[in-house]
Amino acid sequence: MQRIVDNALAVTKESVKTVTYESLNNIARCINGVSALLLTLLPGKANILEGLHGWELRPTFRGPRLPRWMHNGVSSFNHFVHELSVDSDTSSSDYSSGEESDGALPASPSSQSSRLSWASASANPESHWTEWVTFILWWLIFPLRILVWIPHYFLRLFYKRSSTRAPTSPRRNQRCSPRPRVKDHDVPNRATDRRRGVIEDLHLAIEICIEAIFDFFHRATHMILSPSEAFAKMSAWFSSRSHSGKESHDDGSDDEPVQTATLGDTDPSLSERPTRLYNSMNTDTRTCQDVITELGYPYEAIRVVTSDGYVLLLERIPRRDARKAVYLQHGILDSSMGWVSNGVVGSPAFAAYDQGYDVFLGNFRGLVSRDHVNKNISSKEYWRYSINEHGTEDIPAMIEKIHEIKTSELKLSQPNIDEEINQEEPYKLCAVCHSLGGAAILMYVITRKIKEKPHRLSRLILLSPAGFHEDSNLGFTIVEYIFLFVSPVLARIVPAFYIPTRFFRMLLNKLARDFHNYPALGGLVQTLMSYVVGGDSSNWVGVLGTPHYNMNDMPAVSFGVAKHLAQIKHTGKFKMFDYGSRTANMEVYGSPEPLDLGESYEFIDVPVDLVAGKKDKVIRPSMVRKHYKVMRDAGVDVSFNEFEYAHLDFTFSHREELLTYVMSRLLLVEMTPGQTGQKGMKLKKKKKEVQ
Repeated sequence: MQRIVDNALAVTKESVKTVTYESLNNIARCINGVSALLLTLLPGKANILEGLHGWELRPTFRGPRLPRWMHNGVSSFNHFVHELSVDSDTSSSDYSSGEESDGALPASPSSQSSRLSWASASANPESHWTEWVTFILWWLIFPLRILVWIPHYFLRLFYKRSSTRAPTSPRRNQRCSPRPRVKDHDVPNRATDRRRGVIEDLHLAIEICIEAIFDFFHRATHMILSPSEAFAKMSAWFSSRSHSGKESHDDGSDDEPVQTATLGDTDPSLSERPTRLYNSMNTDTRTCQDVITELGYPYEAIRVVTSDGYVLLLERIPRRDARKAVYLQHGILDSSMGWVSNGVVGSPAFAAYDQGYDVFLGNFRGLVSRDHVNKNISSKEYWRYSINEHGTEDIPAMIEKIHEIKTSELKLSQPNIDEEINQEEPYKLCAVCHSLGGAAILMYVITRKIKEKPHRLSRLILLSPAGFHEDSNLGFTIVEYIFLFVSPVLARIVPAFYIPTRFFRMLLNKLARDFHNYPALGGLVQTLMSYVVGGDSSNWVGVLGTPHYNMNDMPAVSFGVAKHLAQIKHTGKFKMFDYGSRTANMEVYGSPEPLDLGESYEFIDVPVDLVAGKKDKVIRPSMVRKHYKVMRDAGVDVSFNEFEYAHLDFTFSHREELLTYVMSRLLLVEMTPGQTGQKGMKLKKKKKEVQ
């Protein structure tokens, strides 16, 4: 009778699994098909989707896909049948064990490695993160747990006994051992990404739920049909509990806390613990440090504190004896990850290091983690900044830290360098900046010259720099007017723009993976996002899946930065932040109007290379060309070049011609030594004449 019931439950369980699995797959295929139909109706999709390499409107060929419960070569149904007849099939066990030793066939249901209970059969490489999903599902059915708490104890008892009986084989231990991270994650945008999306998580969650329900009914019927065995297990469990309680009482244990040693800040377990948790959710939470070190490059993290208390992370690929350095600064909603996101071959940071440069990667303030010297700072206070603070606080702090580090290191490696230090910097520092980083670095150079302070830069290479935005699409114009109209009210409600909770950040990361698995759906999202930014063909969907948008942290945009950009677009001038009143501007700038940076380009005393993207719809080539014309009229040594790029292609795409151009401009610095000092003196005299 017991075998008949077990077989019926097993067949029903596998049938339910197959039906739900195929139903979910059909729903996903339907969504992908509808997305393909909608995509055919949208205009301009050809230009938008050409930024995605290998694009196609059908799922990529992945080979025949088996259900998840057959990924080890046998189904859980066969495990179940074998569990019922393990004592009567010894002959087939010997035969299958011989086959397994040859390594030609997968483990059969009767093999020694499969003689595990249902509980221990789940001990596969995915068991760590499935435990979290199981935990969430159990709490969703909390009322049912209250009704079945007694059988739950029997299940735990059976799990303990079966796990002690289960033999361990070297093959299983080898399969469960952790793999080297370098093989699993070479670059953030790798083709064999092992992350799972929402659809795949639903597959697994449904399977776990079905397994839990049928496992409960299996245990319940087993206890009903075999009451003597159930009573024996209950007696053994109570006896073991009472025996363990007596031993603990004899040992004299009490409720006093046990004294433990405090782990230091450098203890690796502290950093590994959250990584395991996030990897269990199948999200990519690697940092720039992880990417650099996994690829075999040296790495150094430098803590920088600004004058207003913000803690910044300045990252470095160090060449301590190099006398040429490059400072890379990201744009809006980005981080240093953008400069290393294409791996060894296509990333500007690695290209510069391979050319002998000491590479520094800057990070603006504005992470969701809100690192500040004042640990009790409120969210409203933390996000109270604009582009002004990026150019007059963040960049000065990081470049001064670079100067301090390079000067001290070169003194140690080259003791005869003191005479050069008295005249000028013993190194050449160039800045490569993208988008908002370009506007901030221009603000930095101009304000430092006005304050008669050295900016320590030898050359600027600006990739699609912000600053002028009057030539933009209708969508940006509508957002500008609405934003400026509601900003007095919105400033009190929304201090910054970011994804607020870890759950929704994790969801975004997983949805980005689904967009990759279902190309038509991804193409639809890509097209709609491109419409929002004026038809820019950057790989917006791919960028959403990069590691710096993860459940733990992400770059954000403060309300002040967004308002500052709206002011720049509204006025048509590259100005510093307008505080809204003549009195407030007088307190900050000493004048009723904010400083017009476009009219102050005469203070730029270093060569500037401007690069525009012909397909860039966020910062159009005409706006970069306006930078060029104003600089040329101001007497700046400036060059202009255009490439067939969209806005994000400067950092998130592998563009060999761009790397070649940037490296060629960096090499020009060594050909013109002393240029900074001469032109700086000329501008200083000119400034005195103006005053």
